[in-house]
Amino acid sequence: MTTTRQAPRKRRRPPRSDWQFPVLTDLGLAPNRQKIIVIVATVIGVVAGACGLVLAIASLGSFSPDREAGGTVGGDALLPATYHAWPSPKLFEPVLDRAKDAKPLTEKEVFAQKTLTGDKKLSLKLAARRIDADCSAAVWGEELRAQVADAGCSQAARGFYTSSDGRYLGQYTLLNVRDGQAAGQLVESLKLGYRGGWVQRLSAGTAAFPPGGYSEGAGYALGHYVGLVWLAKTDGSEPTARDDFVALALTLRGAEKAVYRRVVTITGPRS
Repeated sequence: MTTTRQAPRKRRRPPRSDWQFPVLTDLGLAPNRQKIIVIVATVIGVVAGACGLVLAIASLGSFSPDREAGGTVGGDALLPATYHAWPSPKLFEPVLDRAKDAKPLTEKEVFAQKTLTGDKKLSLKLAARRIDADCSAAVWGEELRAQVADAGCSQAARGFYTSSDGRYLGQYTLLNVRDGQAAGQLVESLKLGYRGGWVQRLSAGTAAFPPGGYSEGAGYALGHYVGLVWLAKTDGSEPTARDDFVALALTLRGAEKAVYRRVVTITGPRS
């Protein structure tokens, strides 16, 4: 009887550990030690990445989300939905430097006209007025207050007007700053900065800029003066084709006549 010899079974190799890495294996490190090294390295990497992320976020600075256009910011602070800036015309070169126009503004001078008249039978009646020697009292917003101070603002005159038909509101603010360069920079900076700071509103009885309502703003450099125009409908609604805000703004700018008179005082009447 012949016996058949079974071929010896090949010895299976143990499955390769998930913690074997060629580089570490070549260095003679066992899988369990490789596992420890990988875990430690991973923890260090996560901690380093988190620190880097914190530093990256810190380097981006702080962010304040845009406030709702025309909405209430807090307290009595409101802002317009739009703003446009205009540089100083050549006409105001005689008053580019406050040193040559040093006499302070007076209420009688700025608010001499109690009614401002314009085209299309539009008229605006002065309802409230105020002049502050501390310009920071006439504006809100930390950055704007700092810019007004840097511009050497010595006076802020505000006049609040209502239309004869009761449909519109307007406020004109005149800032007396150091020179034409400071005025131009302030007007220009508000192209982006007006959403974080604007003028404080005046009111007269029940007539006031409505919180949350639509309004428009504009800034004009006038030599060493800054004129800020602010317009709205009484009910706070957006203007329609029937509402000519351009004509309304031109009428409100009648409050600038005080600056024109100062130019004439320096240059003399022109032929």
